[in-house]
Amino acid sequence: MDRAYEDSAAPTGAVHYQWTRSEAEAIYNLPFSDLVFRAQSTHRSNFDPNTIEFASLLSIKTGGCPEDCGYCSQSARYDTGVGATRLLDQADVIAAAQRAKDAGATRFCMAAAWRSPKDRELDRVCDMVTKVKGLGLETCVTLGMLTAEQAERLATAGLDFYNHNVDTSPEFYDKIITTRTLQDRLDTLERVRHAGISVCAGGIIGMGEGIEDRLGMLVLLANLPFRPESVPINLWNEVKGVPVAETAARPDPIEVVRLVAVARILMPRAVVRLSAGRQYMTDELQALCFLAGANSIFIGDVLLTTKNPQRDRDASLLERLGMNSRLD
Repeated sequence: MDRAYEDSAAPTGAVHYQWTRSEAEAIYNLPFSDLVFRAQSTHRSNFDPNTIEFASLLSIKTGGCPEDCGYCSQSARYDTGVGATRLLDQADVIAAAQRAKDAGATRFCMAAAWRSPKDRELDRVCDMVTKVKGLGLETCVTLGMLTAEQAERLATAGLDFYNHNVDTSPEFYDKIITTRTLQDRLDTLERVRHAGISVCAGGIIGMGEGIEDRLGMLVLLANLPFRPESVPINLWNEVKGVPVAETAARPDPIEVVRLVAVARILMPRAVVRLSAGRQYMTDELQALCFLAGANSIFIGDVLLTTKNPQRDRDASLLERLGMNSRLD
């Protein structure tokens, strides 16, 4: 039986099969039409193929992060022109969440540039989560590493999703980050999952990694004890002053579509989001990614510290494709 269809019938999140790297490579290298057909068939078994989720992302604490992630504009170790700010006031966050809802977003994500939150900081974030949830939005935060107790506190506040990307393959990881191990990231995902919070975990492409690293990242995610409910795929945003700027190469558009298709096949029930870097994507490339199984985008002119396509462009594209901006 085709593994994609067998997995798509499994209980939500349950892993009945451990994918191998060679299997992922074989799928990736299928003739393009066969690959997209398989991905679209899997997508239709689990989602309305004409519906896109709108999410919104707000940086609630920017810059000054002590980590050395070689791709990040917010690391205090690099001169990127991004200064450190204080945690935003709750009123400003709630106002931004309301604007996002009015623009059509169903999920509101709050990001803080921390290695891990202090308890007094987490108190304020928990209050924000409760208030944003009260607006009728799904809530998501990314705050760095968490202890088990901190994950429980976020769950009690009503948090729906926790974002913590694995970034890349196990083999490429230490070439871009040394201050936090891949196991540190996996431990946080396990604590979040144990607390009953849904997981949002993906990675970044275009940092100088090979196709085998991109597939290794997807295999790592697909083989977690419970697969992520959301998988963001980020194209690295060009940032001057960071180490990745010396090795980065923008992925070929067909490679991006192939990767989206593999993500959909390996993780049939995950929401696959086109995240950072969409400003580099043509409308035609985005349309192919939707055909291959992507079904979520971030809306808003800015993602953390980088540009994002304007709302009018997104609305025009979806209208021309006959797609809706809601995910059941």
